[in-house]
Amino acid sequence: MSEFLTTSGVTYQLERLIKDAKERLVLVSQFLKINERLRQLLDDQDRFKIDIRVIYGKNELIPEENNWLRSKASIRTSYCKNLHAKCFLNEPEALITSMNLYEFSQVNNEEMGILVNRESDPKLYDGVYQEVMRLIRISEELQVEVKKIPQETVATTTRSTSTLNTKKALSNIPETGYCIRCSGELKADPTHPYCKDCYSIWKQFGDPDYSEQYCHTCGESNKTTFNKPTCYKCYRKYNNVLTFNLS
Repeated sequence: MSEFLTTSGVTYQLERLIKDAKERLVLVSQFLKINERLRQLLDDQDRFKIDIRVIYGKNELIPEENNWLRSKASIRTSYCKNLHAKCFLNEPEALITSMNLYEFSQVNNEEMGILVNRESDPKLYDGVYQEVMRLIRISEELQVEVKKIPQETVATTTRSTSTLNTKKALSNIPETGYCIRCSGELKADPTHPYCKDCYSIWKQFGDPDYSEQYCHTCGESNKTTFNKPTCYKCYRKYNNVLTFNLS
């Protein structure tokens, strides 16, 4: 059942949502300026190798904070043009709110939010999940190291580093994938690992943990599921350039 939250409730549930993530966490926020408490929670999840995606529209981190974010092996950041949404999501829950992942908002603003539970509201959770996946797909993943350097060189340095990292990521993205049930070729997309015919059959029951026969990215025989559509080797190889399911 969904739950309405005020400012203090949003802050509490955001911290709990981060702490309760077991495999993957997505933080969508127009503004990005992470307070010390949330940094500590993300530090802890980084130690457990939780897959963390941060999508933002405006970055107001100072250089030291930005480099802290970049230093976390499990955290990947993406820039989404025109982003205004604020949503925080782990495997069992999603928090839709007016609050940015921004220290000032959490301390000074009057905020509202809705907490969605996957078990009690699966259709609503799935709608949020699908939109978050779309935002990830249209976002530009960046890995830019921020340093205090002369002002006249800032624009050139950032532009050059961004271009190199973007080209490197694009060169590693596989174009062809395989249906995890029949091994037929299709576009490489771990969030849609079935061909049209096999998906229509799978959808009748929609069990995300139902065992299938092939790896989505290499096509070799391997025990896979909708939630985990690739073999471990391919996941390690492509998890930085392809979007994977949250479950």
